[in-house]
Amino acid sequence: MAKKLWVERNKDGSWDARSEDGAHLKFGKGKGLFSPGELSMIALAACAALTSQFAVESATGEGNGAKVTIEGRYDPNTDSYLDFSEQIIVDALEAGLSPEDVAKLKERIRRHIDKACTVKHTYEQGAPCRMDITVRS
Repeated sequence: MAKKLWVERNKDGSWDARSEDGAHLKFGKGKGLFSPGELSMIALAACAALTSQFAVESATGEGNGAKVTIEGRYDPNTDSYLDFSEQIIVDALEAGLSPEDVAKLKERIRRHIDKACTVKHTYEQGAPCRMDITVRS
């Protein structure tokens, strides 16, 4: 099952990413725009946030979520990220969790992410990237 996305350049130098189902994201180089490298980090953090959502809401209440921060160690010689470090922060102060509940929640979050985070799975397996170039003339 393949999913098709595409990007197109705007006259102002920014880019639009789009999906067949109508999703849209603006990116590029410059102030107020995420770079493609930053988007790869966002994808990893967003995947952790979405896949852990059920576990977090089950323990802390509907509408609550985790804050996921991410850092990437970048190597300019290879123009690539060497690794990523995620921190998942759950505000459970009002949930009245016992220390045992906190330990269980941490483990549930880890299991949910390890089981269902497509981006993490893709980065860990090192998915190959094929490229075809077409020039219309």
